[in-house]
Amino acid sequence: MRLLHTSDWHLGRTLHGVNLHEAQSAVLERICRLVEDPADGVPIDAVLVAGDVYDRGVPPVESVQLFEWTLARLSQVTTVVITSGNHDSAIRLGYGAGLFRDRIRMITDPTRLDLPVLLEGSDGVGAAIYGVPYLDVDHARVLLAGGGEPLARSHQAVLAAACDRIRTDLAGRTGLRSIVLAHAFVAGADPSDSERSIAVGGVDRVAGTVFAGIDYAALGHLHGPQAPECGEGSVVRYSGSPLRYSFSEQDHTKVVLLVDVPAVGPVEVTPVEVEQPRPMATLRGRLDDLLSDESLSDHEGSWVRVTVTDRVRPDSLMDRLKSRFPQTLQVFHEPDGAVERRRGGTTPVSERDPRELGADFIAHVTKTTASDGELEVFTAGFEAAVKAQQLAEAQEVA
Repeated sequence: MRLLHTSDWHLGRTLHGVNLHEAQSAVLERICRLVEDPADGVPIDAVLVAGDVYDRGVPPVESVQLFEWTLARLSQVTTVVITSGNHDSAIRLGYGAGLFRDRIRMITDPTRLDLPVLLEGSDGVGAAIYGVPYLDVDHARVLLAGGGEPLARSHQAVLAAACDRIRTDLAGRTGLRSIVLAHAFVAGADPSDSERSIAVGGVDRVAGTVFAGIDYAALGHLHGPQAPECGEGSVVRYSGSPLRYSFSEQDHTKVVLLVDVPAVGPVEVTPVEVEQPRPMATLRGRLDDLLSDESLSDHEGSWVRVTVTDRVRPDSLMDRLKSRFPQTLQVFHEPDGAVERRRGGTTPVSERDPRELGADFIAHVTKTTASDGELEVFTAGFEAAVKAQQLAEAQEVA
C-alpha cells in the first residue's frame, strides 16, 4: 500500500500582507499531478491531510473553492482522508462528512477518532486509518475521560487517551496495518515562526511514545519535515507544509511524503520535493550595495526581507528597494555600529547641556554615536531656538 502524507495547507493565509492564493494553487496543482501520475508508476492508495487545511475558522471564498477543486480532482483517482487542525473550524471543515462516501473521508469529530477508515491497497495490503482531529484540551479532557474524572489538563494526557482508544479498537482487528493522523507538537521536533502556539499552562509538547504500537503516525502542525523520536516499532513523521509561510522557513525543502506500507515489516518513507512558486531570501547591507551588487540578481524575483545598515535611514527606503526587488516584504534599519539609546535621567530638559541632549537625540534617530560636527550643528540650533524663545517672551511682557 502506498500513501501520500501532507498537512498544513493553510488555505487563505497571507505572507506579510501578500495574498498567497496563487502560490497555494500552484503547490496543490503539483500535489495533484504527483497523485495522478506517480513518477515510478506505483499508484497512491490514499492521500492523508493531517490538519490545518485552512488558516482560519472562516476562510475566504476563494480558499473554499480551491479546496473543493483539489478534493474533486484527487478523489477521481484515490481516497482522501482529512482531519482538522488547530487553525480549522472542525464543524465547518467537517460539513458534509456524513454525506461523503468512499473516496472523501472527513474526520473532525473527536468522538469518532477510534472508528477507522478501512482501506485495501492496490497490492492487497489492508490498513485501518484513524484520524485524530486537533484536540482542544479543555474540551477533550472531559470528552475522553469516559464519564470519570476529567483527564489532566495537558496535550499529553488527551492525546495519550485518544491513542489508547485507538489501540483498543485495533486489538480487535487482525491482519491490518495501523495508520494514525494527528495534529500535535511532539517533543524533540523543531518549530518555525509560522505555527500558532497551542500551549496549555505553558506546555505544548507530547511525547512521541504516545504512538507506540502504531505502524505510522502522519503528523501535522509543524511546518518543517522531520522525524521526532517515538516508541519502538513505530514510524512518526511530520510532512511539513507544502509552501513556505515565514522567513524562518526560507531554508526548508518543502516536501510531501510517500509512505510505503508492506504487509509486514517497517513502513518506508520517501520525501518528494514540492517545487516552490517563488524562492525566499534574507538580505543585509548598505542600500547602495544592495541595489548594485550583481551577486544578488538571483533574488530579484524572490520574496525578500531586507536589513539596511546605513548609518542614517535612507529616504524612500521601501520604494528604492522595490525598484530592484519588487517582492520586498519586510524592511529593517539596523545601522552598523548601532548603540543603545541612553536612558534619560530626571534632570529637566531645559537644565541639560545642549551637547548631551544632542548626543541622546542623534543616537535615538540614527542608532549611532553622534560625531563632533553633528553635535556642533545641534548645539548651534538649540542655542538659536532658546534665544528666539527668550526674545518672544520679552516681547510679550513689553
